[in-house]
Amino acid sequence: QVHLVDSGGGLVRPGGSLILACTASEAIVGLNVIGWYRQVPGAQRELVAVITNEDMPTYADSVKGRFSISRDKFKTVLYLRMDRLKPEDTAVYYCRLDMVMLGKMYWGQGTQVNVSS
Repeated sequence: QVHLVDSGGGLVRPGGSLILACTASEAIVGLNVIGWYRQVPGAQRELVAVITNEDMPTYADSVKGRFSISRDKFKTVLYLRMDRLKPEDTAVYYCRLDMVMLGKMYWGQGTQVNVSS
């Protein structure tokens, strides 16, 4: 069982920046995909950015050029740097880990991001 803890959310003005962190209870090794999803009330959770165990990132079109996903060398912390934030980026952001070979999926508890003037 892998536990993920999301942090770093908050209130920021349009055009501002935030860095989210997802801290895992153990090093994430093996074939996996880990990333960030977000959800607003009444809508489905949507992909924001994911990265594979080979450090290949994928971004939603809406955040390309503004967000950057990365992780530490120990494979225990996943980051999402968010620049030039827009009000439409307001959502709860969740970390998700897919352990491909094990067929298991884990979610963080979410962290709220509010972009407002």
